[in-house]
Amino acid sequence: MQITILPPSTTNTSFLRKTAKSKLHSVYREHYLRNDISCGFRGCTQCKDADGPLTEEARNWEGCVIGRHWVVLDTNVILHQFDLVEDSRFGADIIIPQTVLSEVRHRSLPLYYRLLSLVEEEATSETGMQVDNQGAAKTRGWIMWNEAHQGLWVEQKKEESANDRSDRAIRAVVQWYSNHLSAMEPVTKKRKLNNSTRNEADMPKVLLLSDDKENRRLAKEEGILAYSVREYVSLMPDERAAGLLDLYASSAAGEEAEGKIGKEKEVLYAEYLPPSVLQAGIKSGQLYQGHFQPSPYNFLEGSVNLLSDKVTSSRPVLLRGRKNMNRATAGDVVVVRILPEAEWEKGSSDIVDGEGGENDDPEEEEVEEQNIEEGEKQKKGAKKGGGDAQPTGVVVGVLKRQWRPYVAHIDRSSLPPSALQSTSTTTLTPVTVFATPVSRLIPRIRIRTRQAAALMGQKILVAIDRWDVNSKYPEGHFVRALGEVESVEGERESLLLEYDVPHRPFSKAVLGCLPKEGESWKVPPKEEGGVWKNREDLRHLNICSIDPPRCQDIDDALHAIRLPNGNIQAGVHIADVSHFVQPNNSMDMEAASRGTTVYLVDQRIDMLPSLLGTNLCSLRPFVERLAFSVIWELNEEADIVNVRFTKSVIASKSAFTYEEAQVRMDNPSLNDDITQSIRLLNSLAIKLKAKRIRAGALNLASPEVKIHMESAESTEPIDVEQKMLLQTNSLVEEFMLLANISVAERIYQQFPLTAVLRRHAPPPKTNFDALVNVLKVRKGLIVDVSSSKALADSLDACVDPKEPAFNTLVRIMATRCMLSAEYFCSGSFGKDAFRHYGLASPIYTHFTSPIRRYADVMAHRQLFAAISETPLHPSLLSKAHVERVMEVINKRHRAAQQAGRASVEFYVALSMRQRSGNESVHEEAFVIRTFKNGLAVFVSKFGLEGLIKFKHENSYDEEKFEVTISTPHGPLVIGVFDKIKVDISVEKDRNTQRGKVTMKLAHPWLS
Repeated sequence: MQITILPPSTTNTSFLRKTAKSKLHSVYREHYLRNDISCGFRGCTQCKDADGPLTEEARNWEGCVIGRHWVVLDTNVILHQFDLVEDSRFGADIIIPQTVLSEVRHRSLPLYYRLLSLVEEEATSETGMQVDNQGAAKTRGWIMWNEAHQGLWVEQKKEESANDRSDRAIRAVVQWYSNHLSAMEPVTKKRKLNNSTRNEADMPKVLLLSDDKENRRLAKEEGILAYSVREYVSLMPDERAAGLLDLYASSAAGEEAEGKIGKEKEVLYAEYLPPSVLQAGIKSGQLYQGHFQPSPYNFLEGSVNLLSDKVTSSRPVLLRGRKNMNRATAGDVVVVRILPEAEWEKGSSDIVDGEGGENDDPEEEEVEEQNIEEGEKQKKGAKKGGGDAQPTGVVVGVLKRQWRPYVAHIDRSSLPPSALQSTSTTTLTPVTVFATPVSRLIPRIRIRTRQAAALMGQKILVAIDRWDVNSKYPEGHFVRALGEVESVEGERESLLLEYDVPHRPFSKAVLGCLPKEGESWKVPPKEEGGVWKNREDLRHLNICSIDPPRCQDIDDALHAIRLPNGNIQAGVHIADVSHFVQPNNSMDMEAASRGTTVYLVDQRIDMLPSLLGTNLCSLRPFVERLAFSVIWELNEEADIVNVRFTKSVIASKSAFTYEEAQVRMDNPSLNDDITQSIRLLNSLAIKLKAKRIRAGALNLASPEVKIHMESAESTEPIDVEQKMLLQTNSLVEEFMLLANISVAERIYQQFPLTAVLRRHAPPPKTNFDALVNVLKVRKGLIVDVSSSKALADSLDACVDPKEPAFNTLVRIMATRCMLSAEYFCSGSFGKDAFRHYGLASPIYTHFTSPIRRYADVMAHRQLFAAISETPLHPSLLSKAHVERVMEVINKRHRAAQQAGRASVEFYVALSMRQRSGNESVHEEAFVIRTFKNGLAVFVSKFGLEGLIKFKHENSYDEEKFEVTISTPHGPLVIGVFDKIKVDISVEKDRNTQRGKVTMKLAHPWLS
């Protein structure tokens, strides 16, 4: 929408602000209002811009008691019922007041981006929504900028809360639309519309949709049509209403759930303490907050990593049993009360499977839990200071839920026989069933659905709405079906949804931000200026890229030349994505919402449209591209003499894979300029890495495997092998690290409060307790974790001459003791907290992959503002805004890693099934943990970790990390780090409903 700027009117606000020195200052604020903002009604006779998506035809259906109408959505509807609103059956002609949009943005950036996409989504008859009478396409919604509208802005009254003011502003929007439409010039011309003849002067009604009872009451007093979501949907035709009511979230403010889920039960959990009590307890040090993580081995056990430094022990707080976990779910920010030390316990030494397959008899379930917990009491470290007892506590409150949609399947055993026998896919009467999530870390979820029989055998998406104190399980609602279980397409989408990876197609608004020239875009001639302003011409340099095979999104390229003074000039050239992605446009907001590109085995979910990611921004060889260059002068010892930053135009001379670059570098017969450049870079990289290692950088490891597909177009895997790392991998890594460090120093110098940085906090020493103990007991090795340098030296010394893979295994186990690195705003921490522990660098950021990481795009903008006269966009000067974006991209980054690992596991299972059919594969594995009834093992060949479960409990020595099992040949002692033989097969997993690798102890047992 184009808005013509007219002389604005203003409202003035003044107030007194007290300074740190107790002085009073008068503060005046002006709020500018406009009179040229359109109502969004296509054909409006009062607004200058009459080409919005709202039409006369509006919402209507046969038998609709309201008549033709538009709906204005309250904030609570977006926050709690967005799955329903987003569904195409809900329809178009949706009005979103700016007041609502701003509140949603403040509460949830991902939901805010989804809301913008909904507003821009095209409404067509094919998706079950209305189009105008000419069949012209329109979008589903309209944003009314009421906070800037001269006739709509409302001033906050004295003693009025911000929430009450917002409710009044939203009601004012509904009232204004009603008055605005009724003031239209009357038109007496009759015409046929929707099979009925009407007067065109009969304009649509405008109603408020709100789940806030008080807001609806006030609206009705003001003569406004107002409905709750349930009331409104119930007015729709039966089949349409039934489908939408399945999506209804029962946690909406002021609304009751549809019926009562389950029978009335006794109170099973303690009520949470009030928020004020929680905050006071945290402040006084009597209560502690942290993230709750369920145990992957025992569904009745979890832990909380504390966020406070007031507790004497930095060890995680152990939670035992459902009552102590008190309805916490994975990732929730919870508040715990630590029990007296005499009541501290040890972690479980048993593998306890999850709940899948339990029936819904509460008495029987309570007996089962009681039996499990009674058995656990025998392993208590209950005496004060005794054994390996760890701080033990109970959840007394939840500060922030991390609920999201979960991939699940309906548990057949929970389905009533009548539903199974039904021949209809949808019934008017909902039934209560259990949805079993794919993730074992999430409990079963009760849902009510009218299509239970049709959903059997399918993957579905469900959301948690609430978890009451008298309900053993959380209650939620069905979102949508994903497809048949074990179909490759259905499994691929379920994997993306399980890790909350945004993967919707890019909207027209996003694609509209791309260069109009499309693939024919080229860097214009230098004499034309334009993009050449503030850019250096580096097309003469022998620049090349080194990437994995088949890489299309080439972010970075390098060069090195010998200078006349004997020093070396080395350059890292990064795709100038920020030239194409302008702040706050639709493409920028979509990239911020996605946060990162996600790499799966058979698919890449791009952060940016492919025209940019794999073409215009990709530093392909033999074409001119815009870049952001970091150029150093280094001496022979790889010391930095100077560094400079510049936007540039480059023309890469070649694109190598790691292997091709390695072969070229090692070939003594090749001495061309590019080969010499690679050798210079490599000689510097070796010295740079040695410096990092001397400073205490860690050389950690993670299991990485390569999946071989039948062909480039096929999704059928044929083999799995470990990835091999070459010197050229290290070459690229060292220069990317150097660029990131150099950029971090520069943007922090310029923007000390809002620089986009990345930190890796030192892990609590207690994180290493188990690893330190097992290495000492099993191998006689001492690990010093007092500093990153001490840890690095200790890991270097962890070798077994008889087993070369042992050191790699220890490094993998050490990696799991670390905290995750995170993006942060520099103003959020003191400078002493900036340090990147793993890299042993005092400051760090991400700059080198802007095609696939949004944090890098932000760093590019800050760096350009730092080195030029171009002002930085105001959003990157706002600490609050940067912090919100950092929170989103940290979440997206973790999800991308998890989705990538899950994709590898899925395809490893497919590969093994393809290769061996129903036969098991015989492989070697290392024992990494022992239990009384099983083993955790790691198969390095496939990068797989698995559980071997024994049918019976065995003799277990906690001190020696050994379990003794009975075999036909006598007792067999197995301990951590032992190498054993395992039979690997693929079976259908109870939770995921897809093929999963399972392992059993093979004969002969020891390798």
